[in-house]
Amino acid sequence: MVYGLAGVLAIALLIAAFTDLRRRQIDNWLNAAIAALAPVYWWACGLHLWPDVVLQLGVALAAFVVLAGLFALRMMGGGDVKLLTALALWLRPVLFAKLLLIMALVGGLLTVGMGMWHLMRRRKDRLKIPYGVAIATAGLCVLGTTYGAGIHALAAG
Repeated sequence: MVYGLAGVLAIALLIAAFTDLRRRQIDNWLNAAIAALAPVYWWACGLHLWPDVVLQLGVALAAFVVLAGLFALRMMGGGDVKLLTALALWLRPVLFAKLLLIMALVGGLLTVGMGMWHLMRRRKDRLKIPYGVAIATAGLCVLGTTYGAGIHALAAG
């Protein structure tokens, strides 16, 4: 069941990346669905209410507070804040930190690449980075490194 839920999360991340790339928007229903499935994932993983679930909720709350501050400063979009908060409900704190690190690296590369494209096309409008792509890429990397070996073993028989 854990692998199935991880697969559902992977599909949701792909949808988030695609919609953010197309429309520069991550839908609220998608973020809500990711967050709503987190308790099912906790149950499937055998997390205990104390301290496991409380820790997940605490990390998600801390992430939301920090990211909402970035949103207030217009440094991050609302959909990105909600997506990262929902992912914080799924990932152990060390994996969430790994996600943030990968996201920053991918986001930096994405910003440089899109900035160069923007300059080459001599665009005057404000550059909008679809950071949901970086978040989704980081989430998929974390899921792959966490569950990849198990999925391979299941497929091998």
